[in-house]
Amino acid sequence: MWLVTGPNMAGKSTFLRQNALIVVLAQMGSFVPAESAHIGVVDRLFSRVGAADDLASGRSTFMVEMVETAAILNQATPKSLVILDEIGRGTATFDGLAIAWATAEHLHEQNRSRALFATHYHEMTALSERLRGLACVTMRVSEWNDSIVFLHEVAPGTADRSYGIHVAKLAGLPGPVIARAQAVLSALEEGREGHKPLARIDDLPLFAHQLPAPAAAAPTGPNAVETALAALDPDTLSPRAALEALYALKEKLAAPG
Repeated sequence: MWLVTGPNMAGKSTFLRQNALIVVLAQMGSFVPAESAHIGVVDRLFSRVGAADDLASGRSTFMVEMVETAAILNQATPKSLVILDEIGRGTATFDGLAIAWATAEHLHEQNRSRALFATHYHEMTALSERLRGLACVTMRVSEWNDSIVFLHEVAPGTADRSYGIHVAKLAGLPGPVIARAQAVLSALEEGREGHKPLARIDDLPLFAHQLPAPAAAAPTGPNAVETALAALDPDTLSPRAALEALYALKEKLAAPG
């Protein structure tokens, strides 16, 4: 069993689906996208990926997830391949972690299935010290300029952060929301060290991000970039001249003052 950690959008779900498809290709005698591969016979492929409710049957997203997980635990064999994507995310944190933890243990000890188990519960990485057949891998990311770059590579180890706020920023959430989330996250993380997180959050300035920004000084005239732009005639520029003009404007923009 591989326990796969990493931030959202890093490719965990894609990695799970990719391996399931590779097994299907191998079973039918097809080529697989690898220099070499040793894949044993698989009697059944079980998948618990995605999130959707079942309104017609009156089942919530979490109930659908639990029904499908129950089917896997009741039917998977040592020759099966199981892919599980973030089991337990549809309920309270500790309940979800407890269910995911117990599911991983049961798959390892009772079903003994080959499995890929993606999770955001970093606490589960402690299972690698308890279960001989479980290894931790992570989706690699690189931090750059207060942002993250997804490398789409799988490497041994564990993710130390979820980068949820970074992903929210990439998605385009408003700046005040991101700043507020970072402040709340800091308070919650301090709460893990014995503080009272809710009290800390209540102390945060709720409307601080809505204060008007100081008025900028009124411009006294066109700056160097505006003057250079006004002097350009796009209709008479050759492609080379246009490129040179663009570089000149960029230098003016970067110049102090």
